Order: sequence, then C-alpha cells, then structure tokens
Amino acid sequence: MQENLKFVDREIKIGLIFPGQGSQYVGMGKEFFDKYDVAREVFHQADNLLDFDLKKYVFEGSEEDLRKTEITQPAIFVTCVSFLKVFMHQCPFDFSNKITAVAGHSLGEYSALFAANVLDFSTILKLINQRGKFIQQASLENPGKMAAIIGLKKEIVEEICRKVEKEMNLTVEPVNFNSPQQIVIAGNSDACERAVKLAQNEGAKRAILLNVSGPFHSKLMFSAAEKFSREVEKIEFKNTKIPVVMNCDAELNFEGEDIKKALIKQINNPVMWGKSILKMIDCGVNLFIEIGPGKVLTGLLRRINKETKVLNIENQSTLEKTLQVLKG
Repeated sequence: MQENLKFVDREIKIGLIFPGQGSQYVGMGKEFFDKYDVAREVFHQADNLLDFDLKKYVFEGSEEDLRKTEITQPAIFVTCVSFLKVFMHQCPFDFSNKITAVAGHSLGEYSALFAANVLDFSTILKLINQRGKFIQQASLENPGKMAAIIGLKKEIVEEICRKVEKEMNLTVEPVNFNSPQQIVIAGNSDACERAVKLAQNEGAKRAILLNVSGPFHSKLMFSAAEKFSREVEKIEFKNTKIPVVMNCDAELNFEGEDIKKALIKQINNPVMWGKSILKMIDCGVNLFIEIGPGKVLTGLLRRINKETKVLNIENQSTLEKTLQVLKG
C-alpha cells in the first residue's frame, strides 16, 4: 500500500476531511485518550463545558445512547478534535503551511472549522450542543427517515422524489450527494419508504433505510435552522487562511461571514460532498487525510476519484502509517 502513496516530482498538498454522524462507535478515541495528554485535555475540556459526562458515553456507553443526536454530535466533534490535536502534535511539518483545504461531512464541518481556526473549541462545542437539541426537537415535530440509494443516477433519484411528493403530498428529497453512485434521501417516513421501493424497482444496487433519528438536511429541518440561525448570528466568525469547502455550496470559503451563512444553510439543505471533494482536487489537493472514527469518507472518496491518495487517522497504527508517509 505504501508504494501507491509515493509522490514523484511534486509537492504533497494535503486536504483534511472530517466525518459526521453515523461514523461513531463505542470506544472511539480511547487509545489516544490513554496515550496522549493533548487528547485527554480535549475530553476534559468538553466535560467542563457540557452538562453530561461525554467520556462515559463515548468510552463505556451503549450504541443506542451514542446514536442519540444530542450525544452523537458533541461526541464525534470532540473525538475528531482529539485526533487532530494528536496529529498536529506528532506532525513532521508546520501544520498550517501544508494544509491546502479542509472540509467535513455534515457535522464534520464543525471539525473543519476548528482545524481552519474559524472558531475556537468551546464556541463550536456550545453551537453543536444547541444544534443537536434543535435538530432533535425538529425531528420530534416532523418525524421522518433517511435512506441510502446506491447505483442510480442523480436525475433518476430526483425524479423518484418528485413523483412521491406529488403522489403523497409529503416531503422526500435528496439530501446527501455523497458520490456519483451514492445519494441519501430524507423526508416523511411514508414518503421515504415509498421512494425506497421505487428506487428498488428502478434497479438500484441497494436502497435501504438508515438507522438515524430524523430526516436530516431536509426541508423538515426548517425550524431547527431558524432557531440555530439566531444563536449563530450572535457569534463572530474569523476569516481563515486555510479555505473551508462548505457542504451547501462546495466552494472555497475564506470569509467568516460567508462561512456563517453556509453553516446555517447546511441544516436544511443538501450536503454536496462529491462536489466538495472535486473542488479540493481542483485547488491542488493530492493527498486526503480523513481524521475521525471509521473510514466512511475514505470509501466515498475512492468512489469519487479512484486516483486520489487517501489516508486516515483514528488510532495509533493509522497515525503511524500516515506519519511514515508524510516523513517519507
């Protein structure tokens, strides 16, 4: 594998990517927590800011508890930041000068904002805590589901959703354009289930309902976006030298005010992940590093562009492999 990661006669330009909800698992980050002071400090700081014991949920809790939005969201963010801190501490170069761009999938966008120094840790954690509660409330007000459609073109999935909305007078829409072959839809439960059946009839390789607690990124999240916007407007977002490719527009964002608007829009608008990765490649990124639990984004990236090199950091062995490549 390492031979495939060698670069000949060209500078390595790194893009950092951070996963979102769905990547969590009990015990994530425990290895770094036990080994590195910088990782422990992140979790201790989080516990001082939150009204619950995050470490207990992440290291000792149940999968069911960890799937609750108000717990999942801070858990993933704090874990990703602890991984990032360890990487920065062990990095063989000046971190800020080697990162070409950053991005995060949905919730992962907040880890990207931390990496780009747009907001500090405590501000982001408080925002995520509020975001999780607002999304949970919106999910109770407008219950719904999400489903992954694999193997159908974007136009077919969009047409299926339009057809179901017209037939049932309910909401269902594409909300995550993850790769050319994977699109996630969300909406009212009955509409989502109907769309899954139609996708199967159209010959989708897979069309399956996801185990999530609400119809994230759909129009049904409007109330959450409205409440969240009032909280975000109180905060000053810094400009950044490291561009953040935001989910809702898949463009390079440097200005704090532009990033703020995009962050609000993200809650009830689609995640343009495939386009975000292509934008990072267009601006020179030739090595992606996924920082966070699991390898969901690594798998998606290989479906978006098979030629692009990608590493991940989620434990000591993956950290050592990544550092070895960078030092080489």
